[in-house]
Amino acid sequence: MIRVRFAPSPTGYLHIGGARTALFNWMYAKSQEGKFILRIEDTDMERSKQEYVDEIIDSLAWLGFKYDELYFQSKRFDIYKEHALKLLNEGKAFKDGEAVVLKIPQEQQIKLYDLIRGEITFDPATIKDQVLMKSDGSPTYSFACVVDDALMEISHVIRGEDHISNTPKQILIYQALGFKLPKFAHLPLIMGEEGGRLSKRTGAVAVTEYRTMGFLPEAIVNYLMLLGWSPGGNQEVIKFSDAVKKFSIKKVNKTAAEFSMDKLRWINGQYLNAAPAPQIADLAVPLLKEKGYIQENFDRNKIENAVKLFQSRMETLNDFLERADFVFTDQFNIDAEAKEKYLVKDKAKDFKLLGERFFALEDFNVKSVEEAFRHLVAERGIAASDLVHPVRVALTGKAVGPGLFETIALLGKEKTVKRLALAADSL
Repeated sequence: MIRVRFAPSPTGYLHIGGARTALFNWMYAKSQEGKFILRIEDTDMERSKQEYVDEIIDSLAWLGFKYDELYFQSKRFDIYKEHALKLLNEGKAFKDGEAVVLKIPQEQQIKLYDLIRGEITFDPATIKDQVLMKSDGSPTYSFACVVDDALMEISHVIRGEDHISNTPKQILIYQALGFKLPKFAHLPLIMGEEGGRLSKRTGAVAVTEYRTMGFLPEAIVNYLMLLGWSPGGNQEVIKFSDAVKKFSIKKVNKTAAEFSMDKLRWINGQYLNAAPAPQIADLAVPLLKEKGYIQENFDRNKIENAVKLFQSRMETLNDFLERADFVFTDQFNIDAEAKEKYLVKDKAKDFKLLGERFFALEDFNVKSVEEAFRHLVAERGIAASDLVHPVRVALTGKAVGPGLFETIALLGKEKTVKRLALAADSL
């Protein structure tokens, strides 16, 4: 059976590079009807923290990567000591104080067939004797990794190319222990848009931060798929279930993938636009509560209507909070440039008259609002465009937005009339 593993170290939060590695392991397991193992590599007792463990597990769950088995290396020290003792007894390792060190044969050429990169040859002369167990009784990374991968029957080790340098050392440990080698696949690195390694400024932030920024897990997963692999046909938005059917680890690119925040936002916008409004409303409710825009007795229908109005213009959920703030609070900001351009003295009379027309409406809906507006501009002998922008700024604080009449209908008669009166008085 195909068995893969994702093995993060809980010395920090799960970042986008780690999430991509987890995804490719998860996709390969699903495409081959195999198992996905999560192994927390917490041998560094000083730097490993429970809060990082919790965040890693929570982020993987949020992304939809369900593990079949879970292991903690910190609970397996006796197993590592047992295998180190075996190598000592066989004369393949020696003691250096309290540490256990593997003797590295210098005459053997080390070859690896990487599923992505093909054959890689390593010079054994560059590899020194390898410490297996440190003097404090903890295992080194490579030793614990090999023992666990072998005992957990990991068939394929899929990880970042920054681990290529560890592979020849680990191959020698496999051979010394008499374990069967797994197949290896080293994923290309993720680079920033300006070249160089991905940094926090160019997108290397924790998965939880993307969650806070209003990204959907489906969109992040979709985008991470494209960082090193393509479903073909220039397809950029693809369901996970469809991608799994097409996925092949051998078709992963060798070259580095470039991370683009603009592309991620675009893909997220595609998912937001395609999702049912009630689903987006469910996601928006806790954010609106956090902002203090709604209380427990909120109007659910109003939120869904607001989502429908702004959905096609959203790239993240936070866009909704920023663009629809005027719907939920009277304390919204008015764009300074728009205020100077559109909220001018000669509009005061128009605001007052329009407010009176709206107040007189029995049915306050898109149709009646538009009719009242157009009747007024006709009577005043002005173009509709001369009043559309000033009214939008007075009611929303913004120079651009969805259809004005739909916006007014969503805002409601009371708030609309009140804001037009306040704008008229201020002028």
